[in-house]
Amino acid sequence: MIYSGTALNASLLSSGIVNLTFDLDDSSVNKFNEKTLKELGEAVDILKKTDAVGLIFSSAKPAFIVGADITEFTGMFAEAEETIDDWLVHGNQIFNDIEDLPYPTVSAVNGMALGGGFELALATDFRVGTDVSVVGFPEVKLGILPGFGGTVRLPRLIGADNANQWIGTGSHFKANQALAEGAIDAIVGQENLISACEDLIMQSVDGKIDYQRVREQKKSPLTLSPIELNVAFETALGLIAAQAGKNYPAPITAVKVMQKAASSSREAALKIEHAGFVKLAKTEVAKNLVQMFLNDQFLNSKAKKFIKNAPKVNKAGVLGAGIMGGGIAYQSALKGTPILMKDIAKEGLDLGMNEASKLLNKRRLKGKIDAEKVVSTLSDISPVLDYKGFDEVDIIIEAIVENVEIKKTVLSELENLLPSTSTIASNTSTISIDELSEALQRPENFCGMHFFNPVPVMPLVEVIRGAKTSNETVAKTVAYAKKMGKTPIVVNNCPGFLVNRILFPYFGAFSRLIHDGASFYQIDKAMEDFGWPMGPAYLLDVIGVDTAVHCQEVMADGFPRMKLDFESAIDKLYQGKNFGQKTGKGFYRYEKDKKGKPKKLVNDEISGIIASVQSNSREFTNSEIIERMMIPMCIETALCIEDGIVDSPIEADMGLVLGLGFPAFRGGALRYLDSFGLSKFCEIAEKYKELGDLYRPAQSIQDKAKANETYY
Repeated sequence: MIYSGTALNASLLSSGIVNLTFDLDDSSVNKFNEKTLKELGEAVDILKKTDAVGLIFSSAKPAFIVGADITEFTGMFAEAEETIDDWLVHGNQIFNDIEDLPYPTVSAVNGMALGGGFELALATDFRVGTDVSVVGFPEVKLGILPGFGGTVRLPRLIGADNANQWIGTGSHFKANQALAEGAIDAIVGQENLISACEDLIMQSVDGKIDYQRVREQKKSPLTLSPIELNVAFETALGLIAAQAGKNYPAPITAVKVMQKAASSSREAALKIEHAGFVKLAKTEVAKNLVQMFLNDQFLNSKAKKFIKNAPKVNKAGVLGAGIMGGGIAYQSALKGTPILMKDIAKEGLDLGMNEASKLLNKRRLKGKIDAEKVVSTLSDISPVLDYKGFDEVDIIIEAIVENVEIKKTVLSELENLLPSTSTIASNTSTISIDELSEALQRPENFCGMHFFNPVPVMPLVEVIRGAKTSNETVAKTVAYAKKMGKTPIVVNNCPGFLVNRILFPYFGAFSRLIHDGASFYQIDKAMEDFGWPMGPAYLLDVIGVDTAVHCQEVMADGFPRMKLDFESAIDKLYQGKNFGQKTGKGFYRYEKDKKGKPKKLVNDEISGIIASVQSNSREFTNSEIIERMMIPMCIETALCIEDGIVDSPIEADMGLVLGLGFPAFRGGALRYLDSFGLSKFCEIAEKYKELGDLYRPAQSIQDKAKANETYY
C-alpha cells in the first residue's frame, strides 16, 4: 500500500501502475470535502516521488466522484475573498501536480463524474468511461462556476463551442456524447474498466500514444484565431444569456471567464477562473442557490424517514379522469405503479387516456423513451366506468369536482368497496381534510394528496395530514409520491393548506393595487422582473378566474383578514364568465399558436372592466409594487410556521419554489426576508399598515427582528 486514508488509498498493481481508489468513509458517494482534498494532496506528494509506470484514478463506489461537498460551501462562501481564493489555489495546485506527474495518468470513470470529480478526470491524461457514465459541470446551477480548472481544461480539450454549452448550461452528458465530443477517450464494459486504463497507460509508455501532447494541449492557449475566438464566445454569450435570464449571473460569467482566459497558458487562465469563482461565491444568488440544494437534500432525508417503514404501493387508483386524472395516471404508470382510472363518463376516460398518450408520445419524440415504453405505460393505465378491481388497490386518489357534498358522497361509497388497509387521498386544493373525513368510517386511512397542474411538470405534492390521519397513512402517501418522482411535503390541515394559503394574500395584494389605480400590465412586468415566471394577472388566467374566485371564498371564510372590502377586477371577470385561458379571455386574450398552445394577446375589453373597479388612477414605482405584492406573501409564510402548518422554514420555502415557481435565486419567502433583514422588513411593512391586516408582520417576524435573528 502506497497510501491509505479514510477517503482514498493507493496501491501498486502487478503491472507497475498505481491505482488510487476513492472510497470515502461513512458516505454512499465520493465527494471532494475537506478531508478528501487533504488526503489527495498527501497521496499526490508521495506519488510525485514514486517510481511507477503510470497512475489510474478509480472509485470503489457506484459513482466516480459526484463533485464537491456542498454542505461545506455555506461556511466557505461566508469567508473573506482572500480565503476563498487561497482554497482555490491550494486545490488547483494538487490538480496541477496530477497533470504534471512524470508518467501517464488515466481516470476510470464509472458512473457519475460531476463538478470537481470531472475536473479531476480532466487533469489526467485520459478518461475511460462505461455505458452508464455521466459527466458534466453543474456549478452554474449553484450560482458559481467550476473552480478546479474546469473552465481552463475543458475548452482546450473539446473546443470552445462545446465547452460553452457544457459549462454555461450546467447540463449532464451521457458517455456516448462525451466520447463523440472528446471529453472521454473510450467506453468499455465495467468489468474491463481497469484493464482498459492499464492498456492506455502501457500504450503511452511504449510511445504508441503521445500523452505529453495531450498535456501540452490542455496547458496552452486555445488554437483559434482572434476572429474565431470572438465568434465562438460572443455567439455563446447571446444564447446563454437568453437561456439563463438576467437574475442568474453564473452562466454568463463562466463563458466570459473562458473567453478572457482563451489566450492564456494554464497558470494565467487559472487565476482568471479563480477571480470569476470568488466574485460569484460572494453573491446573494450563489448563497441562495446553494441553500436551495441543501433544502432539497433536507426534503429527501425527511421523506426517507417517512418511507422507511411505509407499506408498499403496488397498485393505485384515481377517481376522476380528464386532464388532472390523466396526468396523475400517466405519472404513476410511467414510474412503475399500475393504476385504475375511473370516471362516470366514457368521454372523461377518453380525455384522460388521450392526455396520458399525448404526454408519452411527447417524451418519445424527445428521445427520452421508446415506443415499447409508450405501449407498456399505457397498458398499466386501466380506464374503468365502475369500481371493478378497486378491491386490489393500495391507494386511491380522489380527483373529482371541487364540491364538498359530492366528494363526501363519493368517498363514503368508495370506502365500502376497499380493503381496510387501503389509503384514500383527496386531491382537493382547498376543502378541509377534516371535513371530508367526516364521511368516512376509517378517517385514519384518509389524507390529502394535492398535486399541482400540470402534474407531469410541477414537482410538488402536498401530503395533508388531517386530525385523525395515521402516521402509516402519511408514510404510505409520501412513499407513493416519491415513487411517482415527486417531492412530497407533509403539511397540516387548514384552509388552502400551505401553498394556496400563502398564494391568496398575494392575489389580494394584486386586487388592491388595481383598485388603488395600478396598471396590471405594470404589475405583471414588475413581478416578472422580480423573478416570477409569470405575473399575477397572467397566473390568474392560467389557473382560471373561476377557480380563483372559489378559492378566495374558502380562504376568506377561514381567514377573515383575506376578505376584500371592495369589488375586484377578478370578481368582474368572473361575472362576465371571462375565466382566462379556458374561455379565451381574462386579463389577456388567448389564441392558439401553431403548436396548439394558448398565445397571450391584449384583451381590448379589459380596460373598461378595470376602470369599473378603480377608485382612481395613479402612478406606482416598481419597487412599491414589489413591496405591496411580497409583504403579504412573506407574512403569511411566517404565519404558516407559527401555526404549525409545516415544521420548518425550509419546507415552507420549498413549497413556494416547487409549487408556485417562487424565484429560486431568491431562495423562498423566508430566505428572502433574511436577505435584507427582518427589522428592515418591519419598517417597510409599517409604510402600508393602512392597507389592513395582511400587512401586519407576524409576531414571529417581530420577535426575530427584535432579537436580531433570522429564519436560516
